[in-house]
Amino acid sequence: MAAIASLVFCTDCGNLLDSNTGVGRAILTCDVCGASCKDTSSKVVVTQSKPTAFPSALRAKRSEVQTLTEADMQTSAAIKETCKKCGRDEVRYYTQQLRGADEGTTVFYTCECGYK
Repeated sequence: MAAIASLVFCTDCGNLLDSNTGVGRAILTCDVCGASCKDTSSKVVVTQSKPTAFPSALRAKRSEVQTLTEADMQTSAAIKETCKKCGRDEVRYYTQQLRGADEGTTVFYTCECGYK
């Protein structure tokens, strides 16, 4: 039998064998070809480490409280709409919930010329 980490394979047919029940050096029998041999897999190893042992920029960003700055948020998007004041063909817009939750949001359009 061949062992890779905690997986044990039959050397006769290559079938994955069922793991033992924790009994040291148990005999495993292949369900496919019937071959039997001692269990040569490594036993369970438990390791523990603290999150600070492996510093990560991603882990630092994943705190329970995050502070967002104005630069972090994109508050508007561009759309192909003609400005009624200057005729520019692209304006920026954002939406805001002004009424109850069961009513639609209000869309605000803003042009670079200042028209809103």
